[in-house]
Amino acid sequence: MRKNFKRAFRIAVLTSGGVDSSVALRLLKEQGHDVTAFYLKIWFEDELSYLGNCPWEEDLGYLRKLCEQINVPLEIVPMQKEYFETIVKYSLKEVKAGRTPNPDMLCNSRIKFGMSLKKIDMKKFDKIATGHYAQIAEKKGVYFLKKAPDPVKDQTYFLSYLSQKQLSKLTFPIGHLNKKQVRKLAEKYDLPNKNRPDSQGICFLGKFSYNDFLAHYLGTKKGEMIEYETGKKVGGHEGYWFYTIGQRKGIKMPDGPWYVVKKNIRKNIVYISRNYYSSEKKRRIVPVKNINWFFAQAPRKRNLSVKLRHGERFYNCKLKLLPRKKAVVELNRNDQGIAAGQFAAFYDGEICLGSGIIY
Repeated sequence: MRKNFKRAFRIAVLTSGGVDSSVALRLLKEQGHDVTAFYLKIWFEDELSYLGNCPWEEDLGYLRKLCEQINVPLEIVPMQKEYFETIVKYSLKEVKAGRTPNPDMLCNSRIKFGMSLKKIDMKKFDKIATGHYAQIAEKKGVYFLKKAPDPVKDQTYFLSYLSQKQLSKLTFPIGHLNKKQVRKLAEKYDLPNKNRPDSQGICFLGKFSYNDFLAHYLGTKKGEMIEYETGKKVGGHEGYWFYTIGQRKGIKMPDGPWYVVKKNIRKNIVYISRNYYSSEKKRRIVPVKNINWFFAQAPRKRNLSVKLRHGERFYNCKLKLLPRKKAVVELNRNDQGIAAGQFAAFYDGEICLGSGIIY
């Protein structure tokens, strides 16, 4: 049985060496499709090799074993230059401006389903598949994202900045499953990486520290930590770029918890507060720009739900549209982690309609 397809397709499967994309590849092969595995090499080992072993070598080790096991060709697509110029530079620019970037969001729209396809001869393939937890929904020739049944693993948020053209080419073989079911399939098929733990963090860093990455490119610079309400100096830090609005972790101060509430990038000051979650601090208004609607225009419905970051939390919201792809979003309750540079993804029930950048 070929799930969602009435005939066999030629499918380019973007694989990472993880369990999810491996199960996706194995399912498509079993369903009778003509599949080729592609590994996008984005790790720039010359720059960051001192942080530890290059994760791509371990990835490829698992992938080669899997492709040999199921007799599927594997091709490596070098994307280091494109990734650095597009994603790494974007991340560093946003951090230096005091904003909170989302590299994984742009990686999907510009690298995975963008520039990499110029290096893959797409004339040979009908579809592109990945191991994302998401589903494709089509209505009257328009493609949308549909949530995965696993609310913890659902990845529609990270895919919400794709274009209509990109969505039309995609298929997610495990999108209808939950993580437990995927693990069971990995056991059933006896995949080489069946016991490999899930990767965490930003895609190009793997297991390495984001702060180590920032220190490598931006260095360190001593600055003051100031209590927001009193203006008193209460500590120091090594650079405002290591902190994001709403952050609690890493602020090793007594009488906490302390939260980052503001940054002065010119003076390298980080403002912190112990009253970040006080009831009188209303944080319900979210300005959004550069909105990407899958339907190419805003939905008629103004009462939607919105997700401000990857995770299970949704808010009901009211959408006020403005010119030039901007909008003001009013949440139904406070969110203490609204951060410029992050993305707001909009939903109508189970369907993701698109997203925009918080500013």
